[in-house]
Amino acid sequence: MPMPGVARFTISVPDEDVDDLRRRLRATRWPDRPTVGDWSQGVPLEYVQELCRYWADDYDWPTRQARLNAVEQYTTDLNGVPIHVLHAPSPHPAALPLVLTHGWPGSVAEFLDVLGPLTDPTAHGGDPRDAFTVVVPSLPGFGWSGKPTEPGWGLERVADAWAVLMSRLGYERFGAQGGDLGSFVSANLAARHPDRLVGIHLNMVVTPPPADQTRFTEREERARRAAEHFRTIDSAYNMQQRTRPQTLAYGLADSPAAQCAWILEKFWSWSDCAGDPVSALGADRILDHVATYWLTDSAGSSARMYWEMAQRPASRTPTVTVPTGVSLFPHEIMQPTEEWARAQYRDLRMWHEHDRGGHFAAMEQPEALVRDIREFFRPLR
Repeated sequence: MPMPGVARFTISVPDEDVDDLRRRLRATRWPDRPTVGDWSQGVPLEYVQELCRYWADDYDWPTRQARLNAVEQYTTDLNGVPIHVLHAPSPHPAALPLVLTHGWPGSVAEFLDVLGPLTDPTAHGGDPRDAFTVVVPSLPGFGWSGKPTEPGWGLERVADAWAVLMSRLGYERFGAQGGDLGSFVSANLAARHPDRLVGIHLNMVVTPPPADQTRFTEREERARRAAEHFRTIDSAYNMQQRTRPQTLAYGLADSPAAQCAWILEKFWSWSDCAGDPVSALGADRILDHVATYWLTDSAGSSARMYWEMAQRPASRTPTVTVPTGVSLFPHEIMQPTEEWARAQYRDLRMWHEHDRGGHFAAMEQPEALVRDIREFFRPLR
């Protein structure tokens, strides 16, 4: 039952918007081919053409929309911005409330495969004592949340908004989990509202070595190489979105093919996909995210989150004293060590390094992620 200030919500995209999308995809003016036969200059022409052909001809948005709408949804106004949220209550009365936060280029659809195992473990071979009631908000400026019309919606403000959101839903004591931007939001939630958080679980940690460290183990060298690869090869999107998000938005808001390529590149680079993200993850699951950004015209508003983070860089690394657990997958962007992470996360109680998976853990390795979340929160309930 909705609480005061919380309204029921259903995603409903007009048929004419889907028709317009298909028309634009079929009318795409394509660039020439790169001069290399791999992804080193960006998404290969034939690869994105095939995914866009599938998007125009075979991707069934009404069915994908119904999959999202099978989950209870609400909107609520937080500091002038309507926030969209998936709400998956557990059938078990002692379930722990858990807020899951997505990142970019993800969306709330990232978590659809883990909602069932988290909320009803007995139906998935688990223990009812590990049950969660799950809350999955769309970040402001993302998906079906509203778009901020003034600056100031950075990580700290989002964390404060999530604390209010959980109160409105009736949850005063809860856990938080996230990767990508969601890891930063979760860390800020813990730093700013430690009395509300029983703990946080992260599947991405961005933390450097000590400034005075000069000698490195083999494992630490792997961490340094990952950071260097991101800085020199993989961070152009970050620089554009943190400095000139509005300039980028004009092209992405006008061309669904451009929006598709912009996001597809990250699924290739950041997932454990052996160079073929469509085969590894499925065209539908990738396009669920691409379509969300396109149909809500949120390319620019989502990119502005990076601009906001650039205004307050310290918000990326708050000191966290509540219990913290980390699941690190081998194709994650950053590969810090447990020792480095302890400088920021002062009560680090779980550190699991997996042998498969990447940045989109809830999509790539849902069973491993659920197992780790259950294990981490079990003694904190």
